[in-house]
Amino acid sequence: MDAGEGRLRSARVVLKASTRTGLVTAVLRWSVDGQETSRSLGVVGHPTRAQNLREGWRLADEAGMLSKASVPEDSWASSPATRKSMRANKGKNTKPEMRLRSLLHREGLRYKVSARPVSTIRRTADVVFPKVKVAVFVDGCYWHGCPDHRSVPVTNREFWVTKLEGNMVRDKETVRLLEEAGWKVLRIWEHVPPEEAARLVIDQVTAAKRNSAASE
Repeated sequence: MDAGEGRLRSARVVLKASTRTGLVTAVLRWSVDGQETSRSLGVVGHPTRAQNLREGWRLADEAGMLSKASVPEDSWASSPATRKSMRANKGKNTKPEMRLRSLLHREGLRYKVSARPVSTIRRTADVVFPKVKVAVFVDGCYWHGCPDHRSVPVTNREFWVTKLEGNMVRDKETVRLLEEAGWKVLRIWEHVPPEEAARLVIDQVTAAKRNSAASE
């Protein structure tokens, strides 16, 4: 970010929830001479943490607080705000994934994490039950085009529309390939409450076990 007087500093956006109102505020934080400084960017109201972080970086960019020179030449992102938001969307071990795994483990289910259901198919599922052939994908709203929460950066919009639509095509192909290989596939949006997501998985695994026992 631009700290003024030609000084550039690394910064981060954090989210603060008010215990009184429940509203979430995006705050930009950075350090100058060892002393941390912060600035409130405004209230954000998206359903997921990743979306609220992106909104925070967008607000910081609009406020002129970000340095346009800080984006690497080979980066997909067209601005520091976009680059930061992309980095906020982790590919694995996201909070929804970890919460789901915790609930499944609590129910006594055992599974593989971030594994290929079929070794010859280059697709990695978030949670895999090899014995009953159930593959679970926890899809981030941003990267996988959630119909309710999908958002596309305004800058370089054509590129991102093509990128995200390509992800959705790949998702459909993944489901087709795995189903053709005899697997049951569950795709669950990150915004689905963890308990509801866990119940969907448990029901599918239970049904798969029952079908397997009946066929023996």
